[in-house]
Amino acid sequence: MNGKRGRPRNIESHKSILSASYELLLENGFQAVTVDKIAERAQVSKATIYKWWPNKAAVVMDGFMHAATDRLPVPDTGTTYKDVLIHATNLTGFLTSREGTIITQLLGEGQFDTGLADAYRTRFFRPRRLEARGLLEKGIQRGELKNNLDIGICIDLIYGPIFYRLLVTGETLDEFYVEHLVKNAFEGIRLT
Repeated sequence: MNGKRGRPRNIESHKSILSASYELLLENGFQAVTVDKIAERAQVSKATIYKWWPNKAAVVMDGFMHAATDRLPVPDTGTTYKDVLIHATNLTGFLTSREGTIITQLLGEGQFDTGLADAYRTRFFRPRRLEARGLLEKGIQRGELKNNLDIGICIDLIYGPIFYRLLVTGETLDEFYVEHLVKNAFEGIRLT
C-alpha cells in the first residue's frame, strides 16, 4: 500500500478540470464560476473536484496557474540585474495581458472571499516572491549585491510599484517603466 488515501488522480480528468476552470474564469469572471459549472464542462463529478481541491477558489487558482506558468519563466542570464529585469518585465507583461487582468479581478473578489485571498496568495503571489528571492540570493552569492540586504524589502521595492500602478494609480505600466524601476532599485542594492 502506498500510504495515500483514495485513488491517484486521473491525469486527463485533472487536466480537463484545470482547463474548464480557467476557460470559465476567462469567459465569466470568478464570481460566476461554480464547481457545478466546472464539473459540467470538464465532464466529471463535483465529488471528483472536491476530492482534489478544498474549494472553488483553489481549483480556479490552480487552473489559472496551470495556464500562466509558461508565461512566467524564471530567467538565468548569469547576471542578477538582467534576471530581475526580465522577471519583472515578464510579470508586468503578463499582468497587463487579457489573462493577467484576471488577477485584478481575483484581488478584488479576495477582499470578500477569504478562501480566494488565501488561494491567490499561496498559489500566485508566494511563488512569484520565491522566484524573486532566488534571483536576489543568487546575486548576493555571486557578489553582485550587498551581503546585508533585506531581501523581503528588496522584493517589495522592485515589485510593489508594479502592483501599485496596476491596482491603484492606473498609470502606464510598460517595459520602459519596469526598466527604469529596476535600474533605480539596483542603485541601492548593487555592490559597488
